[in-house]
Amino acid sequence: MNPYTLFITCPKAIERLLVEELKSLHITVGKTTLAGVYATTDLEGIYRIHLWSRLANRVLLILAETPVTSPEELYHAVHAIDWQQHMLPSHSLWIEATGHCPGIHHNQFAAQKIKDAIVDKLRTDTGLRPNVMKDKPDIAVNVHVHQSIATICLDLSGMSLHRRGYRQETTEAPLKENLAAALLIQADWPNISLADAAFVDPMCGSGTLLIEAALIAGKIAPGLYRHYYGFLAWLKHDDGLWQALRQAALATREHALADDAWPLICGYDAEPKAISIARANITRAGLDDKIRVTVKELGKLSKPTHRITACGLIMTNPPYGHRLSDELTLTALYQSLGQKLREHFIGWQAAVFTGNPELGKNMGIRARKKYAFHNGSIACDLLLFTLSEDAWVLTPYTKKEAKPASTPITEEKPLLDEAGLMLANRLRKNIARLKSWIKQQHINCYRVYDADLPEYAAAIDYYPSGIHIQEYKAPKTIPDDIAAARLKTIIQACQVVFDRPLSELVVKERRRQKGTSQYNKQDSTGFFYHVNEYNCELLVNLHDYLDTGLFLDHRPVRHYIQKNAKHKTFLNLFCYTAAASVHAAKGGAKNTLSIDLSNVYTAWAKRNLALNGFSESLHPVLTANCLSWLEEQATSHRPKCYDLILLDPPTFSNSKKMDGVLVIERDHVQLIDQTMRLLAPGGTLIFSTNFRQMKLDLSLRERYHINDFTEKSFDPDFHRDKRLHHCWLIQHAPAS
Repeated sequence: MNPYTLFITCPKAIERLLVEELKSLHITVGKTTLAGVYATTDLEGIYRIHLWSRLANRVLLILAETPVTSPEELYHAVHAIDWQQHMLPSHSLWIEATGHCPGIHHNQFAAQKIKDAIVDKLRTDTGLRPNVMKDKPDIAVNVHVHQSIATICLDLSGMSLHRRGYRQETTEAPLKENLAAALLIQADWPNISLADAAFVDPMCGSGTLLIEAALIAGKIAPGLYRHYYGFLAWLKHDDGLWQALRQAALATREHALADDAWPLICGYDAEPKAISIARANITRAGLDDKIRVTVKELGKLSKPTHRITACGLIMTNPPYGHRLSDELTLTALYQSLGQKLREHFIGWQAAVFTGNPELGKNMGIRARKKYAFHNGSIACDLLLFTLSEDAWVLTPYTKKEAKPASTPITEEKPLLDEAGLMLANRLRKNIARLKSWIKQQHINCYRVYDADLPEYAAAIDYYPSGIHIQEYKAPKTIPDDIAAARLKTIIQACQVVFDRPLSELVVKERRRQKGTSQYNKQDSTGFFYHVNEYNCELLVNLHDYLDTGLFLDHRPVRHYIQKNAKHKTFLNLFCYTAAASVHAAKGGAKNTLSIDLSNVYTAWAKRNLALNGFSESLHPVLTANCLSWLEEQATSHRPKCYDLILLDPPTFSNSKKMDGVLVIERDHVQLIDQTMRLLAPGGTLIFSTNFRQMKLDLSLRERYHINDFTEKSFDPDFHRDKRLHHCWLIQHAPAS
């Protein structure tokens, strides 16, 4: 039998993998070009490609290659082919045309010319004509014109082979099946799967990587799931040969599915809908017993415990958004992924497919290989990692020089005068007092000094990345030169005690704030540092705002939320950077909702949640006016109720984004009443305020059970001033 000449298409950048695959199928490979490979084979080879190729898109049988310089020449080139060798006039027909030549600049016009030529030829020879049908035609014709050469082909696949048939539902931006297979092959999964290995996709979506990994591990033909091919109505089709090859592949699949020696294949996703879609796809692929999928957020990722495995491949296709706000949040997501790999997957191989390689750098792991691919029109990289201790690199959040204080001080460690020594001794005394307590806590930032000495009125906070000094504005009775000298003493004492260069001392002036002025920008470094608080990773910015993004005095409240959030729904009103929501999620909350009026802080909140691997689907952040949102909930017929609520409003706010003015002393009764409508029976509202003179209205105690939590809401580093905030736990009163 004379061999057929084929052009086999594939996604861009996997041509080299397709060549190797075709050789393994005993296909004679010819020239390789962009997104395709030329080959020659017999009819059996054509069937083997359709059954077994994991990488091909379409198998095109080349009927003719001829010069064309006009629409008329294209018509005559197609008309010259003996179409009765390939199809009956009663067959349905579809034309796909690409490229251009003189006089043809639109694919639809070219397709019309090609259709006319085929119809006219058959009508002249038989008196009958085929009908045009787009969906699953009997015969599909593909014509590509490039540099005035028309390549006229039968599309023996009929539709792209990546459409295996098992995937009928998808999640957002799914990988095509053959691209997923290419990534797995490039990551060496065919060899890894031969050992006592495991495969994990922590963000599995609709399950494509999982299913393709299982098909590769079980040596199952991907073409078995399809019932339509373009060659089935082709007049040269040998159905007996096709059915024999197909039955042999079916027998191989049945034998594989009956074998217990399979690698452990697990997938997780934060979206319950995604897991539901994945399960349905896995069922259609007949792999229910071979693949486990579970709703699980990245923040809870760990090595599978279903079976002890010596090694494995963890592979995923994280999102890679293109808007700046997406990228900032995704930076934190990739960092969380890197952290989980370091914590749980030492000794494994890892593969991350991303359209934004810069995001991949945030994982803090050195890639051993990088391969270029395309996901549709998006240029992507497959990053391969060997997870060993020597693969770790520094976190991208390295130290950056802070803006120097306005007081001119040399970089050399200063010699302290008597006043400086007195202040330095107080700092050392405070540090010594806190030392044992800090060792017992899972924290790495805390307050060291808060105006202990009246002459040196400042709050000094320790952060791993720097010392945060907030000078309280001096009274008008203190001359400017004396105030400047005192600030200089504070800075010098901190340099000596903490042994930090001036660049790591961040100095700000703190004064009584009005409205949202505490959120006003102080600088524009845009640089964030990580801190850890009870196993929660949080982002702080020491330079750009008066506050750092983390209120240290509220640490016990956040810890209380973390310890009491398990299996609960949590609402965080006036959430700021949503540190409390991170604690709730880390404590096992079913879901959280965080609301704040500031775009800056809700973006920051999303990054905090993503940094800990918590998804936006279960832990959304809403940019909205909390007062208006509460009013909307009050008029709702079926408002959602929450088991745990944090209500921490500003003392005063007249933001331009909201109607009216919030005065917490005046408005707290209405605010608490509205919030209590959303509190589930048996739930707890945590009401906190920084208004020092705050006293709850007595009428609230008549309606609710209220416990003053203020004393317990201060840690030892804030023992000096327990009027910084007030805190109450409020519950519905038992029914009488």
